[in-house]
Amino acid sequence: MASKLDEDSLQALKIAFTYMPKAIEVNKYEYGDRYQTVLDHIQTVREVLSINDVDPEEVYGDINPDTTPNSSY
Repeated sequence: MASKLDEDSLQALKIAFTYMPKAIEVNKYEYGDRYQTVLDHIQTVREVLSINDVDPEEVYGDINPDTTPNSSY
C-alpha cells in the first residue's frame, strides 16, 4: 500500500489531475497505440487520490470552485 502524500504534494497532484483527460475521452484514434498507457496513468492517479481520502470525482470542484456548476440534487 502506498503511503499518504503531504499536503503540498497532494495539492500538486490534484491540480495536475484537473488537466488530465477524462478516461472516457481517451481512445485509440486520439492517442494511437499509447491509449492503454494513458488509461493506466489516469487510473494510477485516481488510486493515489483515493488512498489519500480524496474523491477523484470531486477534485475539479476543489481546485476550480468558481467554474464548477452547483450540484443539481
